[in-house]
Amino acid sequence: MSAPHTDPVPPRHVALACLVAVLWGVNFLAIHASLEQFPPFFLIALRFGLLAIPTILFIPRPNVKLRWLVGYGLGFGTLQFVGLYLGMAAGFPTGLASLVLQMSAPFTVLLGAIFLREKLTTRRVIGIAVAVAGLLLVGVARGGAGSWWPFVLVVIGAFGWAIGNISSRLAEPPKPLHLTMWMAVVPPIPMLAVSLLVEGPEQIWASLATAWTVAAVPAWVGLVYTIVLGTVLGSGIWVWLMKRHPAGVVAPFSMLVPVVGISTAWLVLGERPGPLELVGGAIVLFGVLWASRMPAAALVPAPDPGIPEPPVAESPLTEPPPPESPLPDSPKLEAPAPR
Repeated sequence: MSAPHTDPVPPRHVALACLVAVLWGVNFLAIHASLEQFPPFFLIALRFGLLAIPTILFIPRPNVKLRWLVGYGLGFGTLQFVGLYLGMAAGFPTGLASLVLQMSAPFTVLLGAIFLREKLTTRRVIGIAVAVAGLLLVGVARGGAGSWWPFVLVVIGAFGWAIGNISSRLAEPPKPLHLTMWMAVVPPIPMLAVSLLVEGPEQIWASLATAWTVAAVPAWVGLVYTIVLGTVLGSGIWVWLMKRHPAGVVAPFSMLVPVVGISTAWLVLGERPGPLELVGGAIVLFGVLWASRMPAAALVPAPDPGIPEPPVAESPLTEPPPPESPLPDSPKLEAPAPR
């Protein structure tokens, strides 16, 4: 497995990571609109089923190991959205869901250290710990409002996202967009089966019967946004970044999603976070900025031992080196030859 780049993240890649944060932050509004029309499990099956059909017909299967493709589909496409959709359907606020889901960042860093042997720097550990403390503060605030169970569901979804992050890194896809598209082939069938068992055919047909009315237009707009911008574009860019940089460097950018999610939910839905939730969100933002900040010493990449250093041009102000001695070097200075 080839190592990701360890150089500082280029500004263009930082901009792409921020673009994904905006797309995914607004995506929570789209999910909220879709959940107003469709039950959660069926919505997951519908979301990925509509994406899987053209993928199978027109997109070549990515040249990756099947286990990483399935792992990406089960983690990112299934477990993440089962937890997220169930939590939101149970009444967890849209904006706060965008915040709590960012537990995926510390989960990704920990899983990256275990499975990818990525180094946990002191700065990164402190930043992630601060961010987790902020998220726990949000959890305490929601627990006081009687919302512990939806909170736990969204945290489970965050763990699924982390599994997807690690699977996409291990897959090393030559074409990240193809991996993103084919990930959608995994969730539809198991999610449809779960929907039939848990939600029942009656609830599914009832949602479809009213899906062609004017009142259902926001749900369809939200579904299209989730598929095209949230999954294809956002996840495609994310996998592309995960391929080029360590998971622990890319993952903290996902914590910027709640800044967009909470702001848009506040403006559009009128969700006003409580004081503890706002303080927790500010702590999360500080933690991710601290974890992602590159120390000054890291701005100069270390030389590659496999590449010889270029010769240094002689300055006209310096004296030329003395001529080499014709006598052999002293044995005590000569390294022993390998045997």
